[in-house]
Amino acid sequence: MSRRRLGYLFKHAQLRLTRLTGPALEPLGIDGRELAVLTVLDARSPVSQQQAAQELRIDRTTMVAMLDALEGKGLVARRPHPDDRRKNAVELTAHGRDVLTRGAAAVEEAERAFLEPLPEDERRLLRAALDRLASDG
Repeated sequence: MSRRRLGYLFKHAQLRLTRLTGPALEPLGIDGRELAVLTVLDARSPVSQQQAAQELRIDRTTMVAMLDALEGKGLVARRPHPDDRRKNAVELTAHGRDVLTRGAAAVEEAERAFLEPLPEDERRLLRAALDRLASDG
């Protein structure tokens, strides 16, 4: 039965989570992928476009398109990288930091609703197990 397959379970859990996080982020004018970019930029600012793409495991073309959209929304700014002027450094704007803070809170609430059917000990166990599975090591 396909419902016992991990791929099926992960896919449908992700779809359910997206149905909660998408509407939570919509008032901020961003989606989950854009929130991920803002999060990476905030953690490693300033960062080159290439470094951000590597961190998110997306191709350079997709990264450029996402940064173009975020820049158009006034959430990020690009400038020559201080260590290598051939690269662009990307940083959050003040508005970008505000959207990141509010977006992170909105997603946290959506995740809480997603995990609500589980007892607290199972929530912690699930997060710990997924963290181990998602790590590179």
